[in-house]
Amino acid sequence: MPTLYTLIIFSENLAGVLNAVTNTFTRRQLNIETLNVSTSGTEGIHRYTITCYTDEGTIATLVKQLEKKVDIIKAQYFTSKEVFVMEQALYKISTSRLLDNREISKAIRTFDGKMVEVNPTYTIVCKEGMPEEITALYNRLQAADCLLQFVRSGVVAVTKSHREELTEFLDLREIQRVAQQKK
Repeated sequence: MPTLYTLIIFSENLAGVLNAVTNTFTRRQLNIETLNVSTSGTEGIHRYTITCYTDEGTIATLVKQLEKKVDIIKAQYFTSKEVFVMEQALYKISTSRLLDNREISKAIRTFDGKMVEVNPTYTIVCKEGMPEEITALYNRLQAADCLLQFVRSGVVAVTKSHREELTEFLDLREIQRVAQQKK
């Protein structure tokens, strides 16, 4: 049975890198479950957080292929035990159904959702949390027949490791660059 892996990839902020990353998945016939791209904590470096189901041999090969690409600085994969993940979701629900059915507002409170916009036609609920919680609230609102629109972000993840491997990698690369210049 396939395992859900979280990949964290760092690259220079250049056009075309996302296309190169997704093409690597396509060539391996891997379906991306979630994809989140943002700036990282290091200036000029972008972070890609991608989840997919596969086996360890395939994900290890994929990471090696990604790291061979010129614009990729570092790529790593993790199991759910090695990362902390969160997602954010927006639920657009019918205000009239919300007012008619107390169970809808109870579900929103139960899952720590926040109403961020309320008007006579629709109400926007924001929820951040674990992917399972996002799905559970979606299922409750869907069952209440009040959901008009739904969108969720891809997961964002941080490793549970005490080491910051990107920083270590960049520091080592700088030491090697300085040593090369002294030669």
